[in-house]
Amino acid sequence: MNTLAETISRISPRPLRAHRPEVDSFYHLSGCPLASKVCNGTACFAARHLHVERWETACAQSPRVYCLGKCYAAPAAVGDNTRPTIAIRSREGIVLRRLSEGGARTLSAYRRQGGYETLETALMRPREEIIRAVEGSALRGRGGAGFWAGRKWRAVFDQSVAQKFVVANADEGDPGAYMDRFLLEDNPHALIEAMAIAGYAVGASKGWIYLRKEYPEAQMVLQRAITEARAGGLLGERVLNSDFGFDIELFIGQGSYVCGEETALLNSIEGKRPEVRARPPFPTEHGLFGQPTLVNNVETLVNIPWILSHGEEAYRALGFSKSRGTKVLSLNSLFHRPGLYEVEFGVTVRHIVEELGGGLRTGKLKGVIMGGPLAGIIPPHLLDTRFGFEELHSIGASVGHGGVIAFDEHTSIVELMHHVFSFAAYESCGKCTPCRLGSRHVEHTLEEVVKNGATNYWDEKDCEQVISALKLTSLCGLGTGLAEFAESALRHYGKELELCLR
Repeated sequence: MNTLAETISRISPRPLRAHRPEVDSFYHLSGCPLASKVCNGTACFAARHLHVERWETACAQSPRVYCLGKCYAAPAAVGDNTRPTIAIRSREGIVLRRLSEGGARTLSAYRRQGGYETLETALMRPREEIIRAVEGSALRGRGGAGFWAGRKWRAVFDQSVAQKFVVANADEGDPGAYMDRFLLEDNPHALIEAMAIAGYAVGASKGWIYLRKEYPEAQMVLQRAITEARAGGLLGERVLNSDFGFDIELFIGQGSYVCGEETALLNSIEGKRPEVRARPPFPTEHGLFGQPTLVNNVETLVNIPWILSHGEEAYRALGFSKSRGTKVLSLNSLFHRPGLYEVEFGVTVRHIVEELGGGLRTGKLKGVIMGGPLAGIIPPHLLDTRFGFEELHSIGASVGHGGVIAFDEHTSIVELMHHVFSFAAYESCGKCTPCRLGSRHVEHTLEEVVKNGATNYWDEKDCEQVISALKLTSLCGLGTGLAEFAESALRHYGKELELCLR
């Protein structure tokens, strides 16, 4: 019988960490140290007036860094060591409970709080039963798309092949989101336990954590936690002395927003240029190295032990409509009370802005971007919309990853659009023409307006055509999300944009 290492070696067409110029050149931070970097992300852009000199440094640096996971202290820089507020504002603390109590970075601390007990009981349950529990919980992906987690687990479980994989997407690249960073730094074993449960349930024997380079502290904590788990018999050929074998490898990205898209992420692990793959086939059928692969983001996976220990009905009792359970939100520095908050779905956006965040501290609210810059803007008159996947989608917005970026009158819509299109142009993988050319075209057009004060400069028909092409023909959420952002800006802030349109 082949060992796990021999099986991976046979499946993998090339060394996982091979250095090749045609691949390395794709990444922004390949071979580039993070020391002294200043963040260019949207949360920092919205707060640039709080530290003008720092923002000017961010704009001048090369390569750009689009999120350091410090949006609560924006504009942020490497070396900022402040910590955010962490609070549970739901009936149950599912994701943030340990963090709110000080965290559990070590195996001994995690086990003192009941860690790995769920894995132990899961290994005694039929795999089908675990899949049904995830399906019955109505858990949806917390990484942006909101796809039903149980359907993914079922699709991988149903594949009749010898080798399957589990991948944790820890490439938290949406500027404005930083919940995964603190889950990884302060509760790493929760992710490891959840991945082992997922591996057992779907029949996988190998897992990868794809971590962004911008989180160096998380890298050190995770590597130590994986080593502890192996030494404790929680990973390896016989997990907890059972017949189930599962191990995890930590893979560090080199700076690319598009690697947050699951197929680009898989290409990156394989050593290929991390461009988005056309689908079908989906990763659940043909994923990493051509094998069925379960890809979930960090927060999605961290829900799993609670669901299995408390029951799917208890989880489904939280939230509302088609959005069940809780969601962690990360509020940016313009709020009076920035930080991480765990809430149930169903609260209003107004509750998030005014009750959790305490309103803005620097001016009057002009708009809220929820779920990253590639999503619709929520204007003040729509703050009573309830926080849920379908409800936000109905107003052209998104739950996304859960980042909440508020901006005030210091930010003009033209400048905001230029910033977002510049971000998209910089981060586009270049695979599809609308995203590659359309984002750059709009960036350059708006640059004339922002930097040179041009008026009546952008042809309205050209604007509509670019947005339509992005929305209808982009391969992934970078292009389609960019279109949603632009549509909402034109819909809600059209009068402000009239000066640059003709």
